[in-house]
Amino acid sequence: MSSDLILTNANVITMNPAQPTAGLVVIRGNKILLVGDGDQLGEVRGAKTKVIDCQGKTVVPGFNDAHCHIFAFIRKLGSIDLSPPLMRSIADIKAAVRQRARNIPAGSWITGTDYNEFYLAEKRHPNRRDLDEAAPEHPVVLAHRSLHACVLNSRALSMAGITRETPEPPGAIIDREIDSGEPSGLLFEMVGYIRHRVLPPLSKDELARGMALASKHYLSMGITSLQEASANNDYARWQALQRFKDSGELKSRVSMMSGFDALPQFQERGLAFGSGDEQLRLGGVKILVNETTGDLQPPQEELNRQALSAHRAGFQLAVHCVEPGTVAAAIAALEYVGGKSSVAGRRHRLEHVSECPPELLGQLKKLEAMVVTQPPFIYYSGERYLATIPRERQRWLYIIKSLLDSGLVVAGSSDSPVVPDNPLVGIYAAVSRRAESGQQLLLQEAVSPQQALAMYTTNAAYASFEEDIKGAIAPGKLADMVILSDDPLESPPEQIKDIRVEMTIIDGKVAWED
Repeated sequence: MSSDLILTNANVITMNPAQPTAGLVVIRGNKILLVGDGDQLGEVRGAKTKVIDCQGKTVVPGFNDAHCHIFAFIRKLGSIDLSPPLMRSIADIKAAVRQRARNIPAGSWITGTDYNEFYLAEKRHPNRRDLDEAAPEHPVVLAHRSLHACVLNSRALSMAGITRETPEPPGAIIDREIDSGEPSGLLFEMVGYIRHRVLPPLSKDELARGMALASKHYLSMGITSLQEASANNDYARWQALQRFKDSGELKSRVSMMSGFDALPQFQERGLAFGSGDEQLRLGGVKILVNETTGDLQPPQEELNRQALSAHRAGFQLAVHCVEPGTVAAAIAALEYVGGKSSVAGRRHRLEHVSECPPELLGQLKKLEAMVVTQPPFIYYSGERYLATIPRERQRWLYIIKSLLDSGLVVAGSSDSPVVPDNPLVGIYAAVSRRAESGQQLLLQEAVSPQQALAMYTTNAAYASFEEDIKGAIAPGKLADMVILSDDPLESPPEQIKDIRVEMTIIDGKVAWED
């Protein structure tokens, strides 16, 4: 057998039930040719075969982040980092904005990301007056860590056309000063609008530089596949990703969802669900549901209409639902679709499902759907959940074990850049249920390391209908693998988050090495 690359002396966790472990992986071209043991090395090694001695290190399938936001991550890379513990107060934020203002021309936009009022000394969001003091000559927009809120200074509000008379957009809130009724600068559920309708688009050079940094970052995390889940994804985004794939600037594979409103753009060009190739394919249709204003947005009837329309167009649904009210609405929409058309085999997705009471879990069991959730939120936001969410609701948070025990397929993801996208932190959080503070959240919902690893490999591949080509180390599948410093299945749970990616292989080639 001719081979191009062999990984030998390895602890291979294949995620293939027919052959759970191995010591040798043989690659020809961009596919896995053979999975076996070290005794077979002489049979498969040729004169030109590259051999990597893994020295007993662990090899797993390439990680697959089943819900992330590539372009928002690129924005983050070019913005001021306002995350805790870097920023401990609004004074710290003002100092960082003031420093950026000194280094760029007046009138240029200043952007910041990841502030979190829960960890600020003042325990409040910044406002336009704070930002006016720091940068009166620049428009400023700061995004909350959740990406569900942002703060603008007066100059940015003016450029956005937001005044005292501006009505709230559907599903959004413009916070107002109590005395004057003027906008405070704090906006809820308007980050997308500000970034795509108000901020100038990134230049080609800025986008290229950002994509190069993002690609290197993904490889360093062992993420060989990404599922782009932004609700504003359109054909222009598809073209941009295609350019970066063609140029080789983006190494990881991408499944890109379409926003519901952009669906006709793809249909007009003859693109259907699954169009594309192994590098870039068109995924499902993202539909947002929220209760930010206290009312369901979109209303149930409109949500049902959108869901049925996308379903009948042949697309997988990916419905954003976080709180019980929105999860219930998403379930009702899928039930409505199922009453009008067969949903068998369609794998419609519920994204997040952060809070799921028992009665909703029972309804989910009856649906042929799956859940794509974010275990790292337990780690990065667990302390806040325990402090701010009523105790009776805490028992509904990220009930991953219950979802799996009910027979649902659950995929793991980061929602990056909302939280960092290291899959090993996600696996650790799913196994330990510990917050960064050390506090534990619903230990009874902990899953095994094997189940957690599956969420980022086999289950994530299933979520995008790609389980035939990725998600496991098996003959015929794509040669996307990661070499780890330690074994996540055998390491003490507390050490899983500290396991390092030492090498990332995509298409049978070493794409990144520590």
